[in-house]
Amino acid sequence: MTGFGKDELEINSKKITIEIKSLNSKQADVSTRLPQLCREKDLEIRRMISDKLFRGKIDVLIYSENLGDSGNTAINENIVKSYFADLSKISRELQIPVNERLLQIIMRLPDSVKTSFDALEEEEWARLSGKIAETLDKVDAFRNQEGRALEVDLRGNIETIQRLLSEIGPYEQPRLEAIRNRMKENLESLKLNGSVDQNRFEQEMIFYLERLDFNEEKVRLGNHLRYFVETLEEPESNGRKLAFIAQEIGREINTIGSKANESHIQKLVVMMKDALERIKEQVLNVL
Repeated sequence: MTGFGKDELEINSKKITIEIKSLNSKQADVSTRLPQLCREKDLEIRRMISDKLFRGKIDVLIYSENLGDSGNTAINENIVKSYFADLSKISRELQIPVNERLLQIIMRLPDSVKTSFDALEEEEWARLSGKIAETLDKVDAFRNQEGRALEVDLRGNIETIQRLLSEIGPYEQPRLEAIRNRMKENLESLKLNGSVDQNRFEQEMIFYLERLDFNEEKVRLGNHLRYFVETLEEPESNGRKLAFIAQEIGREINTIGSKANESHIQKLVVMMKDALERIKEQVLNVL
């Protein structure tokens, strides 16, 4: 969602600069800072931004620089002369000398300076809106460039989880054998003098080991990983969908970890969680 674009144009002897910056956000949060020249077009500018960029914390800065000989601010001569006459009269009555400081005071009084604001003609607004659209294209191009780098990182982390998942296999059967042997040793240590029903023991053993089996979780995790990559390749905006899939990936990894009862598998689970956290952080950058 991060992006930046900047452009310039000239209208009515004014140089207008457009800067648009986008950061990560769950919604479209548009903030505008516009010159008086563009204030009446604020809603239209916001609509253009939202339609193009969809999501993100978007800051729009448009500022103008006067290139002509005269500005928008002028001295209101009649008001200044009136102030001067009245204050001079008061100064004489109070026997206070009139000097240059009196003019400084007058210039700070209301209406001594008047400001005129230009309005955009339709043709001028068409030029400005066209330039805003070009700036938005630059922001979008920046986002696409960032997105390509982001895709490489996401794919790399998904492949890491897939590789770690495949490394669990060699430890599964030895894990079950170790659990079975440990339970037999514990039973023998009770010295029940052959009073144990071996058939019942085997039934309970099978039931217990079935509860520790995580083959279904492995299959679902593999499906989620493939679905994540398929969603990543879709042309439309899919950031929220990727976040939901990442949650499901995390659920399966946690279940495998809780059933593992084996140090090597637990280590692999921790490494998968680390890769998943990087995925979750990066998915926040996806529209």
